[in-house]
Amino acid sequence: MAVNSVQKIRLKKLLLELKRIQDFFLEKYGVNDIYSNSKIFEILIANELNHILIPGHSGSKDAKDENGNEFEYKHFKETSGNHSWTFNDYSDTTIEGLKNIKSAIFAHIDDASFPPKLDWFIEVNGKACSNYLKYRTEELLQRKPKGHVNKRKMINFSAMQLEKDLKLSKTTIREINKTGLYYAWLIKIYDIANQIEKITGVTQILTSNKFWELLVSLKLEHQVLSEQAGHDAVDDQGNFYEYKVSKTFSWNFQDISDNVLAKYKKEKAVILAVVDKENMKVIKIFEANSHKVVKKLKEKLGDKTKRYAQKGGLRRLQVSLSKGDLEEINVKEISFS
Repeated sequence: MAVNSVQKIRLKKLLLELKRIQDFFLEKYGVNDIYSNSKIFEILIANELNHILIPGHSGSKDAKDENGNEFEYKHFKETSGNHSWTFNDYSDTTIEGLKNIKSAIFAHIDDASFPPKLDWFIEVNGKACSNYLKYRTEELLQRKPKGHVNKRKMINFSAMQLEKDLKLSKTTIREINKTGLYYAWLIKIYDIANQIEKITGVTQILTSNKFWELLVSLKLEHQVLSEQAGHDAVDDQGNFYEYKVSKTFSWNFQDISDNVLAKYKKEKAVILAVVDKENMKVIKIFEANSHKVVKKLKEKLGDKTKRYAQKGGLRRLQVSLSKGDLEEINVKEISFS
């Protein structure tokens, strides 16, 4: 959907309002970058359970209660294609660390209606969760469901598994916690996000990194697509693009299977963008030749595979492109205002 000049002025005002809210969260709660990695849903869960957010993203626990007990959050959304909770790249340290928390909250977010809400969750005692994750991962290593060891160390739990194996049941939330610490801010954020979505035609901008893709697309006059579309964005000529957005001059490519690489080749270009998430600004945008990107990714993945051959092999098909790779992949810096 093309955005006209009047809408652009309105969008700037709405984005400024979101920045002010993020600034407040940083000053008041020590929590920054609240529009990335579905962080908004952690805020939603904390509000419903009367928890206090713990600053940070990956690597830190998510929240604590008034007595200092810490909690780990896992969530999936109703509109997601994967109706289970994922532990990514678990390690012995991750498993052991769960023993130190009060509990893990396995939450279901009903995002089929607006605004989204936490409608039910399963709470698992920290020690029980640690022991269960240890048991399930060891069982997975022995079973080898795909004929080989799960090197990536990723595992999914379903509600049925938790209920059956741990003899637990869902806790249903029937009313939104309007006295929660973050309720008023969530309502403001949802209202602003809804207005932005109506102007741009982009849905669920607070999911994953869709918000930052939107900011980049506005500079390029692209249309951001839904997660199910298979492409990140399209221009007015019908050309598709892959977006990689980072806070630094290093762009991560995950799960780069042959199918994913084949998809990249169909893109007109790969867009590599650098953003300032604290100030909500796009800093740099580069357009890279998609075929040269694929060639470089294969090269770097091959080198990485050789380096890890004596260490049990790669856990994950993942490499990054850095600033030093830009010339080799034939990038063109895009000017914007």
